[in-house]
Amino acid sequence: MHLTLKIKNTYKLQLLTVLMIFSFGLKAELALNDPAPDFELLDQDGKSHKLEDYNGQWLVLYFYPKDDTPGCTTEACSFRDDIYKIRELKTKIVGISTDDVESHEKFAKKYSLPFPLLSDKGAVVAKSYGSAVRVGPFKMAKRHSFIISPSGKIAMIYRRVNPSTHSNEIIDKLKLLTSSN
Repeated sequence: MHLTLKIKNTYKLQLLTVLMIFSFGLKAELALNDPAPDFELLDQDGKSHKLEDYNGQWLVLYFYPKDDTPGCTTEACSFRDDIYKIRELKTKIVGISTDDVESHEKFAKKYSLPFPLLSDKGAVVAKSYGSAVRVGPFKMAKRHSFIISPSGKIAMIYRRVNPSTHSNEIIDKLKLLTSSN
């Protein structure tokens, strides 16, 4: 029994040490009221977009894995179909994935998307929002969304997104957020 207890304690100590070593290199996940990480990326038309371009207005920043795939198309088309409701709430919407500008251009034209799709080829911005994932040799964006306040702070974080209902979820939250300001 004494030997078993010593082995368990040694194992716990080793596990704790490993966790501490790995945690030093990790960035803390974004939280509500944190400043939104800055970005500068090109859209489907080659136009540069920066976070500061949206100062003074509400912004929905949504990350998605891949242009023209079923879930991503559903989500983008739902935002397209609800664009007037989103605009009524004085809010802009921007999509970000690791696809290139040309892919975004085709996707936006095919589905008549009336908002910018930004190209984050290296997943640098996705990583700064805790929304990057590596799939084999490829870096992709996870399906996450962020509502950013007019002052540039994170007002809402969505880490679990259903592409079919997400646009309505965003609109409902924006109604609450914008009515309190």
